[in-house]
Amino acid sequence: MACLNTLKLEIKTLEQIFTKTHERFRILNASVDELSCRFIGRNGKQYDIHANITETYPSTPPVWFAESEETSITNAVQTLTNTRGLDNHVINQVEILLRELCRLHTVPLPPDLDNLSIPFQPHAPGHPASHHHHGHPLHPHLHPQAQQQHQQQQQIDEIDSDCDDIEDVVGESDQESEGEEDLPLEMDDGRSSAKGSVSGSVQATDRLMKELRDIYRSDSFKSNMYSIELVNDSIYEWNIRLMSVDPDSPLHNDLVLLKEKEGKDSILLNIMFKETYPFEPPFVRVVHPIISGGYVLLGGAICMELLTKQGWSSAYTVEAVIMQIAATLVKGKARIQFGATKGQYSLARAQQSFKSLVQIHEKNGWFTPPKEDG
Repeated sequence: MACLNTLKLEIKTLEQIFTKTHERFRILNASVDELSCRFIGRNGKQYDIHANITETYPSTPPVWFAESEETSITNAVQTLTNTRGLDNHVINQVEILLRELCRLHTVPLPPDLDNLSIPFQPHAPGHPASHHHHGHPLHPHLHPQAQQQHQQQQQIDEIDSDCDDIEDVVGESDQESEGEEDLPLEMDDGRSSAKGSVSGSVQATDRLMKELRDIYRSDSFKSNMYSIELVNDSIYEWNIRLMSVDPDSPLHNDLVLLKEKEGKDSILLNIMFKETYPFEPPFVRVVHPIISGGYVLLGGAICMELLTKQGWSSAYTVEAVIMQIAATLVKGKARIQFGATKGQYSLARAQQSFKSLVQIHEKNGWFTPPKEDG
């Protein structure tokens, strides 16, 4: 599609200009899903900054976050959540970011910035060229500023016109419990202990314990699609080992290979609940292995409106969330990154990237099917 080809050209341009030996700004790794770069500030101090390019790109900008918590870095990254139109394109995002970083660190702008522009593809045979090519004015009677705005809108239309919409993923999974069973559950219910940051509430604890009992009775659990472990015996934090996905998917083949290479046969998810559950969604992230695609953000967070306050419903169950995540990973063509650098995923990085994602979507809306895709 046209926007993907343009994105590839933008990435190629960035890699050619900001090489791994550039004195001020370096592209370390780049793909159509992720971008990792490094800013060199005063006295050679280095700052690593990352971007996740979501399925809604370029309708929404990439999701950026930095490893450093210095104000000058976080403020520069924050400016990228307020862009629109052409400024959402990764090549313009990098320019905005670099200009802001240089300003905040009082270092000179690299002259290479003048070489940044969105590379347009030649028109395919049979497609008429735009009127603004060859130097002709768009509308001779328009004010120059209006001409520029009109030209920008035409450029946006050219780039985005052929971008495909993402299809629906999977319908909601609503399962009714078949009556209560007394199962031996020995755990910290959160009422008398203050492990972590959650002190617990009667309503949340009762709901989670009921859901856990329901899961133990469910066919999906009994058929070993996933397993559950309570972290530190707390009902407010679960580790989920997702062991089964669509057998026809590349992710299934990757899981088979993962078992051969590392002796592990599952995707480890971590779910953290607040005392306000089920009225607020849990926070879910991938812990292991490193995954590209599948709507998994840098840091391990997952891009799903269902996991936001906007998209969450107290009627959703943990089992439904687990099954939806499994479907979303497959739909998003998730692949395991064998040999990826360990330490890329952490709770702090996942929370930061998810926060940036939510800010972007709150401003621009969710352009993909609302409950499944990011």
